[in-house]
Amino acid sequence: MAESVYLTSAAIGISETPRHSAIVRITHWINAISFFGLLISGVAILLAHPRLYWGETGNIGTPSLIDLPLPFLLGGQSGWGRYQHFLFAWVCVLNGVLYIFSSLLNGHFGKHLLPARAELSWTSAKGLLTNKQSPGAEDYNVIQRLTYLKVIFLLFPLIIWTGLAMSPAIVSVFPVLVTILGGQQSARTIHFLVAVLLVLFVLVHIAMVFLAGFKSHIRAMITGRP
Repeated sequence: MAESVYLTSAAIGISETPRHSAIVRITHWINAISFFGLLISGVAILLAHPRLYWGETGNIGTPSLIDLPLPFLLGGQSGWGRYQHFLFAWVCVLNGVLYIFSSLLNGHFGKHLLPARAELSWTSAKGLLTNKQSPGAEDYNVIQRLTYLKVIFLLFPLIIWTGLAMSPAIVSVFPVLVTILGGQQSARTIHFLVAVLLVLFVLVHIAMVFLAGFKSHIRAMITGRP
């Protein structure tokens, strides 16, 4: 009887353990909303001039690096798009800082995202596409965790950097931000390419959620429990 009570209590304790912490859930949905806002406003800005250049300057009368298969629908600068893009960008940045700071404090990166050294060895290469996990790694395999880390620590910082490099006010104070990239048009082109990678990541992420069980994963990201 005592053993039965103990097992029941243990099972309850396990079920009461959140799959995702409150801070992860909150920052996840704020990031999702801000990313959608950035995508819509970014498309509006791009339609104003769907050509990409390299260097400091670029306009209709100069050779372009990439001609996107999009029409000049707006024919000029999209004021509302730039305003919304700027607003959602800062929401995304502040939310990201909160996520990274809290994750460093509570060990989220080490527990759930950082692969063990043994998982990165050549002998473990065959298991990269499986769901073999380290303790506490939830249901992320090695490739998923490495992808998340690259998005968090490579793509997001790069898109923030290139975004700041396109701001005349920021560049006037910190010109090195744009000179390293080769000019404001270079920053715009890199910004676009990184944005494409992030959109692809989100699409694959959503597809994986559907394949792994949409209801349980969404419920876990809302309530913390599958």
